[in-house]
Amino acid sequence: MTARATDAERDPIGSLDRDDLDPDPFRQFAKWYDLVRRSGTREPTAMTLATASADGAPSARTVLLKGVDDAGFLFYTNYESRKGRELGDNPRAALLFYWPHFDRQVLICGTVARERPEASDAYFAIRPRDSQLGAWASDQSRVIAHRDVLEQRLAALAQRFQGRDVPRPPHWGGFRLIPTSFEFWQSGSARLHDRFRYERAEGTAWKIERLAP
Repeated sequence: MTARATDAERDPIGSLDRDDLDPDPFRQFAKWYDLVRRSGTREPTAMTLATASADGAPSARTVLLKGVDDAGFLFYTNYESRKGRELGDNPRAALLFYWPHFDRQVLICGTVARERPEASDAYFAIRPRDSQLGAWASDQSRVIAHRDVLEQRLAALAQRFQGRDVPRPPHWGGFRLIPTSFEFWQSGSARLHDRFRYERAEGTAWKIERLAP
């Protein structure tokens, strides 16, 4: 079990004040994320992805962040999975990073678009071969009779692609969430936590507001 961070190990922000925040939420996210990554926390890229169907039925699962820049937050999945189908029907989603070691979380909401095919090709090419074969073998989110179905498919695919590169399946690739809002939350005493929201104002500026916890 990962030990709880000591005060000395935590970010020097301490209590979170408006003046401490970077005007740009991407830079503020990078500051927190880099601290978590350097701390040795297991799976610092893990984030909860919340989606909804066309009629508003919600679902959530944990995925891994594979890239972030000014264009948004990138992750990869099966386009025919539940999340892939929901994002196709309702291209809005939320990402939640929770870092208990630091008593912090970040909520990011926005619209979602598929990553460029050539970018998905490039990422797929550097995945471990077993993961590449697994992307072909699994009809993600579909009902199967037993595990043997997956293992038999995997064995057949290993034979099919023996001695050559595994291409990216057409049903697998990246999604990028383009943020419309960020919330930065930090634990406080007496459950009076610090919580700030960034939202797009007119033009390209971000408006920052403190929220009651």
